[in-house]
Amino acid sequence: MKKLTGYKEFHITCLFLIVISYQSITIHANAQDSTKKKEIDELRLKLTEDGTHYLKLAILGQLWLRFNQSNPASTVLKQPANETFDIGIRRLRFQFFGQLTDHAFFYLHFGQDNFNFLSQRKFAAFIQDVLAEFKIKKSSEALILGGGLTIANGLSRFTQPQLGNIMSTDIPIFALPTFDLTDQAGRKLSFFARGQIGHLDYRAVLSNPFPVTTSSPAPPAGNPSSPNSSFAQQGHSLQYSGLFIWNFFEREPHVLLFMPGTYYGKKKVLNLEAGFITQKNATWSSPDSGHTISYHTLNCWSVAVFYDAPLNAQKGTALNAYLGYFNYDYGHGYIRYIGAMNPADGLSSANFATGSQGNAFPMFGTGNIFYAQLGYLCRKDLLGNHAGTLMPYATLQTAKYDRLDKQMSVFDVGINWFVKNNTSKISFDYQNRPIYYLQNNNLTRASTRKGQFVIQYQFFF
Repeated sequence: MKKLTGYKEFHITCLFLIVISYQSITIHANAQDSTKKKEIDELRLKLTEDGTHYLKLAILGQLWLRFNQSNPASTVLKQPANETFDIGIRRLRFQFFGQLTDHAFFYLHFGQDNFNFLSQRKFAAFIQDVLAEFKIKKSSEALILGGGLTIANGLSRFTQPQLGNIMSTDIPIFALPTFDLTDQAGRKLSFFARGQIGHLDYRAVLSNPFPVTTSSPAPPAGNPSSPNSSFAQQGHSLQYSGLFIWNFFEREPHVLLFMPGTYYGKKKVLNLEAGFITQKNATWSSPDSGHTISYHTLNCWSVAVFYDAPLNAQKGTALNAYLGYFNYDYGHGYIRYIGAMNPADGLSSANFATGSQGNAFPMFGTGNIFYAQLGYLCRKDLLGNHAGTLMPYATLQTAKYDRLDKQMSVFDVGINWFVKNNTSKISFDYQNRPIYYLQNNNLTRASTRKGQFVIQYQFFF
């Protein structure tokens, strides 16, 4: 990575000054307000005296300040952009759910993602989840049936992430293998069964995925003209998925089907996980420019171990660790670039793959992926009385995809500042990614790499 220019240093300095100023203001305000009364920790309305039937509202917001070193040939509004600085709303979500009877539960989820200066204005929010669940036996988690528009999935815990409780600044998007192509932000119209039997946590899902032609923006129409696979634009098949988790220590909570990335030392969890997603005739390719078409079954599976537990309960320290292996088969040669809330919108050269501008990298592909994360929660009130604590972390996604000549590795290092537990959190993240050139329809790794710096403020209650 090249040495930062004065322009880059100026923006990064500004980001640090914002964090330091906010910290000083917060510590001073907390010192003056040490005698305040106990606060309500959730927006919850009891429907029965014992609270077993209830309605609850939860709100999540993630705001980004970002400096990015652009991938080669990136343009912003048709102008070359070697680097960008943007302010954006990574996510804004409203969740309303409740236990209406001993057996009936509902969940509504509404919001928007990825709003920055390149987005269409008026901030068009959309429905994320609408589902209903029925618990077969009162006070038992053995079998819960549900359905609707939902992120209920197989494959892995990060394929149905609980966004307010992830350890890193952002989720590992690659764990959603059909993201925004045949699903809607990971959601599909599905029927599922989930539950806990002893130490076993399971979920089995039947999904009716969306046609790729209704994704936004829609892919080019017509037959494939490349030997490399892409999602089929004709025909339709159901999708099947499952996830099976063995809880060695404490069982994970089962109120919502979302799965957190960390419990901040509040639980002792050690899990062995395995999952899959499969769909017949999901992709196609052609060796002869569309005259002969071959259909391929989408097959994705993973195994992983997840650990999250306190180290010293009195001090509040904890350790979080995850290691997973993912095997993706979309058909020969499939590759897809994604950049989270991409700050560039075009390419000025044909020497790079479609969608590789800005902060994008080969997120998905036919091949093998390892993903690891590690975090350490420091002692409570590390920064002073009522001033919060810190959680440094690191993540790594490393993959060998068919069309890449060399291993692709993307790493993040960062730190979370829990200003007020997880209700108010500031995160600083640095991501480093590889660059690939397009040569004879294959991708060759360059010697240079690029990085991005993100400061995120999250509110979640």
